[in-house]
Amino acid sequence: MDISLIGVPIMYGCDRQGAQYGPDKLRQKGIIETIKKHENNIYDLGNLYIPYIPEMDKLTFHDTIKYLKPIVYINTNLAHCVYSALTSNSFPLVIGGDHSLGLGSISGSSKFHKELGVIWIDAHGDINTHETSPSKNAHGMPLGAALGKGDSSLVNLYFYGTKVKPENTFIIGARDLDEGEIKLAKELELNLYTMDTIKNSGLKSIIEDVIDKIKNSNIDGIHLSFDIDVLDKSLVPGTGTPVKNGFNIEEAKMILKSLLDTKMIKSMDLVELNPLLDENDTTSNLCIELVDFIFEHI
Repeated sequence: MDISLIGVPIMYGCDRQGAQYGPDKLRQKGIIETIKKHENNIYDLGNLYIPYIPEMDKLTFHDTIKYLKPIVYINTNLAHCVYSALTSNSFPLVIGGDHSLGLGSISGSSKFHKELGVIWIDAHGDINTHETSPSKNAHGMPLGAALGKGDSSLVNLYFYGTKVKPENTFIIGARDLDEGEIKLAKELELNLYTMDTIKNSGLKSIIEDVIDKIKNSNIDGIHLSFDIDVLDKSLVPGTGTPVKNGFNIEEAKMILKSLLDTKMIKSMDLVELNPLLDENDTTSNLCIELVDFIFEHI
């Protein structure tokens, strides 16, 4: 398989220093060699250009979305990188950086596929808008924008309109949802599997439900966006918004293997590694372990 590795060293979406060092940290820890050992051809496309914006100017572009202009610029470029990779029959692996990059990945994938599915594995829903976000941080908005909700510059990024249908959107592992996100999820009837739901129904049952819905849909390709904070906070000190009561490593691998076995995953994000917060490379090592597992089963 051909793999296109795309680094997005962005921290504007989380407004916290450190996430921008994630892509180069993963390269330093051997992500390229890890992917290659599973008999893949990997093309490291480097890091996207990130324009410098002084912190004092973060609300210059929008009253309630920090760093909006550079986020739109970066995500537009990312969308085209992902689309270009897919058109050349390559698997785009996008490494971050904060989760605001998810909008670019989804937009590029959506332009390529006739009917895209999105699986969002995250402790957070990331379906806020500028009207509902308590923090004004864009890393809490990418999935909402992809669903057609929020500021028009995000909703219409790369091409006009909605990028993924609500019924083709699956959020797995959420346990820190804002009031506006809960309301929107109900309004759109999203496939939202919170940790409470997963504990009540059992992880195996939830995975089977997701896969069954995919098989009974018109989805022709899936973008999988994996935020490392879906794991329990004890496992990932090197991330900006850790949340307790998350998945353990074996549960994460079980989810990934089951989804990869469908052969429907055509692109992927791995986001929110913050090396400045990490302890003895615990989190970056775990990311490499997950990458190794993913490309063993892809």
